[in-house]
Amino acid sequence: MKNRLYQLIESLGHEVQDFGPDSTDSVDYPDYAFQVSNSVAQEEFDRGVLICGTGIGMCIAANKVPGVRAANCNDSVTAEYSRLHNDTNVVCLSADQLSDQLADQIIKIWLKTGFENGRHARRLDKISEIEGQFHPQ
Repeated sequence: MKNRLYQLIESLGHEVQDFGPDSTDSVDYPDYAFQVSNSVAQEEFDRGVLICGTGIGMCIAANKVPGVRAANCNDSVTAEYSRLHNDTNVVCLSADQLSDQLADQIIKIWLKTGFENGRHARRLDKISEIEGQFHPQ
């Protein structure tokens, strides 16, 4: 899935950086979630894509990084609304549960969908304020 999505994202005109892993050996997903999330939080990249068996572990780990808003997307609706309403900057996908076609659809929707602002911006400001209480700047 990673290699296919890498090529898809590049074909859509986006710069892609592969943070690994580079083999099928078992790895600890938090290591990769933190690398990608830190790069997004430090604005080295606008967005990040994380993949694990269910996407859940990656999502939990990614959301520990201040400034990251990660969503585990399993369909086109969650992909669209995670961007429209939550301005997510990291998407987490399930390699075990998503078909190639659905994963591609999620990525395309997630990359093209913008943030609505309005009442949603006020809510994200509140989340950032709460986040700051636990992660002093």
